[in-house]
Amino acid sequence: MAAKTWTVIHAGTGAEIVKPNQHLSVAGADGLGVTREVFHGGLSDGVEMLTVTNGDLQIRLLPTRGMSIWDMTFSGQRLGWKSPVRGPVHPAFVDVGEPSGLGWLDGFDELLVRCGLESNGAPEFAENGTLLYPLHGRIGNKPAQLVNVTIDADSQEITVVGVVEEIRFHFLKLRMTTTIKTRAGEKGFRMHDEIENLSQSPAEMQMLYHVNFGDPLLDAGSKLVAPIKTLVPRNAHAAEGIGNWASYEAPQPGFEEQVYFFELLAGADGKTQAMLKNAHGTQGALLKFNKQQLPCFTVWKNTTSLADGYVTGIEPGTNFPNPRTYEGEQGRVVKLGPAGSFGFDFELAYLSDAAAVEAAESAITGLQGSTKPQIYEEPQEGWCAP
Repeated sequence: MAAKTWTVIHAGTGAEIVKPNQHLSVAGADGLGVTREVFHGGLSDGVEMLTVTNGDLQIRLLPTRGMSIWDMTFSGQRLGWKSPVRGPVHPAFVDVGEPSGLGWLDGFDELLVRCGLESNGAPEFAENGTLLYPLHGRIGNKPAQLVNVTIDADSQEITVVGVVEEIRFHFLKLRMTTTIKTRAGEKGFRMHDEIENLSQSPAEMQMLYHVNFGDPLLDAGSKLVAPIKTLVPRNAHAAEGIGNWASYEAPQPGFEEQVYFFELLAGADGKTQAMLKNAHGTQGALLKFNKQQLPCFTVWKNTTSLADGYVTGIEPGTNFPNPRTYEGEQGRVVKLGPAGSFGFDFELAYLSDAAAVEAAESAITGLQGSTKPQIYEEPQEGWCAP
């Protein structure tokens, strides 16, 4: 049986090739399908969403928001978080460049949002107070120019390909092509992002995968499990919690976020993984990525009240989310030659029972081996911006 491909979005033609609420499927691929929807009203007006259905698994993609993944649900269990932002928010209502540098937060409510590509960290300002780089960059608020969906009955696989560009005349000219796949029986997805420099001049870029989990997977007693080589608290407040960095508390109104920077251990092929498991070890979420592509790892703990956004971010990146100039000085950027490119591979899976959690933890323990983590009790020069 041949695969079938649909063009869902094509900015060049403006044609509505796949209509809203149209369900895409093929004979011989039972349980596999994709539905296109368009939101109406409020801050979500005009946001396009693709719901990818793989049996009991549903993945909701947002082409309008940089091909972010809004959430993922398996048999009624939702992976994501409950942001106080009533989203998904159309980028037209997110002023990333507002003077505070924090406009990005107006649209933040996804399970997975990319940060980059020019910069991906804290906002940075010139000496006169002018914003140089906004919080977490611009790619997460850039609409896709092109989206294709393929359903293959032979491989029993759905593939979504999206193209997003971050271009400014006289400045950076980058194109991201993301390929997201899920196969029948999988409880998650595999993703490859290819970043191209469209310019004939050299360029630099950064990428951070901001993966966010809240209630119910995140609860009192939840734990982050990863193969650690080095751990550094970002600031003095994070240092206060260094003894319990891996564990999470119940929601605490007014909690001040804590951030930790890591270098993880990996296999000879560069592959590594990290897991968030619930307090009872009966459910979890597993991230897999390549340290050769994403050498830096960040954990953001924001266990404030449920109303204020009880969430943790588990974030592989090319760098730590410090101000762009500082990270550039440390050499934590990807250099792209004229017409050059660089790729990132990432996987996210839902662990639906204790056996799956135990298997993931065993694999992480294998990566840890006999290496004792080096844990610093204070911020370190070269890791943490002053």
